[in-house]
Amino acid sequence: MSALAPTLQSFFTERLARQRQASSRTVASYRDTFRLLVSFVERETGKPPSALDLEDLNASVISAFLDHLEAERHNTPRTRNARLGAIRSLFRYAALRHPEHAQLIAQVLAIPQKRFAKATVSFLTPAELDALLAAPDLATWEGRRDRALILLGAQTGLRVSEITGLNRGDVCLGAGAHVRCEGKGRKQRAVPLTGPTQAVLREWTRERGGQADDPLFPTRTGRRLSRDAVEQRVSTHTAVAAQQQPSLHGKRVSPHVLRHSAVIYSPAGV
Repeated sequence: MSALAPTLQSFFTERLARQRQASSRTVASYRDTFRLLVSFVERETGKPPSALDLEDLNASVISAFLDHLEAERHNTPRTRNARLGAIRSLFRYAALRHPEHAQLIAQVLAIPQKRFAKATVSFLTPAELDALLAAPDLATWEGRRDRALILLGAQTGLRVSEITGLNRGDVCLGAGAHVRCEGKGRKQRAVPLTGPTQAVLREWTRERGGQADDPLFPTRTGRRLSRDAVEQRVSTHTAVAAQQQPSLHGKRVSPHVLRHSAVIYSPAGV
């Protein structure tokens, strides 16, 4: 039996789940990394994943995989580095279990992260945010959901993963109104809500209904909105808002931009 299969399995069940108590998002990201990696190696060598061993994942193969991510999958250097981070984590774990592969493991761990210039963090002005909040069609269920989602993101600065992970019971209204969320590293935190945001969320949660553990912002079928879906909705509403606020033309607005706009925004008229 190869050393790779049992090492990879115990990495997920023992290292990530039991020792690190990694979040579901981290586990999913690592899983996708190794799914892409073994698929790439199978394509390049003809070996099925079940036949792969640690020797098949040497430094030259890993480097070729990272190049493939950028050249063929058009991943950014940031995403490439995140994939490399997952691979390094596996090989550090393997070093304790398979010292006979010490040289190979050391060579993989020596692969450097790719340096890149960080883009200037963008943000929206209060006028641009007001236009964005006015863009969703409030005559539709999706429009009312999207307005509540955008307003919550703009006021609290929550990450998109935190917003999509919210349940209905995470919103506490009334005296000391706040929203509870799980952030990076499984850290629990509570973020206060302003009066206007509280009013919109009160209307939305009343209309949304459901149980406390149901997604706060679901799809029409009741499933949790994905990160891509939220980004697509924000982009769509930005295009509509740009018709009223010309400064939005050519401006790429994402949930992360909303996060960086929170410190300057005090919602009014919503």
